[in-house]
Amino acid sequence: MKDIHVLIVEDNEGDIMLLREVLEDRPKIRKISVVKNGQDAIDFVVKSSGFTEEETPDLILLDINLPLKNGHEVLESIKTHEEYRFIPIVMLTTSSSPEDINQSYYQHANLYITKPSDMHSFEEVLKSIDPFLTKLIKLPS
Repeated sequence: MKDIHVLIVEDNEGDIMLLREVLEDRPKIRKISVVKNGQDAIDFVVKSSGFTEEETPDLILLDINLPLKNGHEVLESIKTHEEYRFIPIVMLTTSSSPEDINQSYYQHANLYITKPSDMHSFEEVLKSIDPFLTKLIKLPS
C-alpha cells in the first residue's frame, strides 16, 4: 500500500488532537490535513477557494455534525463529483441514528463508525481501526 494523505473533517478540537495523535506515528500515513467545516472540506477536495494548491486526499475521515455544510452534504458533493468520488470516506461521528447510518451508506460512504462519548473508548476505537485504515484496505490509485 502506498503512503497516504488523510483529510480529517472535524470541528471538535479534542477529537482532532486525538485523531492526529493516533495517526501521526503510523508509517503508512504520509500527510494529515484538517478542515473544520463542511464547506472547507468540499473546497479542499475540489481545490477551490483557498485550497487550490492542496493535493487530493487518499482517505477522508468525515464527521456529520459540522458548521456551514454537514457531513451528508459533503459526502453527497464528493461522491457525485466524477473526479473525486473514488476517494474512500469514513464517517466518524457521534451519531448512532439509523437515519444517519442509512443515509451515509446510501450516499456511498465506505464505512460508518460511531465515536464513543468518552476519550478513552474513542482512543481505543481509533487504535482498533488503525490497522484497517493503514494495512488492510486497498485504495484506488
